Amino acid sequence: SGKVGQLILEEAVDRGNQVTAIVRNASKVSNSNVDVIEKDIHDLTTSDIAGFDVVVNAFGAPLGDSEGHINAGRHLIDILKGTDTRAIIVGGAGSLYVDDAHTIKLIDTDEFPDVV
Repeated sequence: SGKVGQLILEEAVDRGNQVTAIVRNASKVSNSNVDVIEKDIHDLTTSDIAGFDVVVNAFGAPLGDSEGHINAGRHLIDILKGTDTRAIIVGGAGSLYVDDAHTIKLIDTDEFPDVV
């Protein structure tokens, strides 16, 4: 239900896909053409995602909470094991180093856009 998740949802619907939004707060899903599962990502089970072709992880942890992204990703990997469901992980490049010495992150460069 965040900025990226909403854009991905709308694009998937516009392309004719059957979409299920998995969100913590169902009231944030404004598109009535999608099914909704109201659940925290860490509480999802294999049966929740049974039958899905793809799960898109657009989970948004608070800025600087890299552990939150890691934990969410690990949980998705665990519940997807043994299924035919593919995972697409949406992430940013801001934490990547742009120099050989690994001292400058992309987020710290002048080229990186301001947080909106």
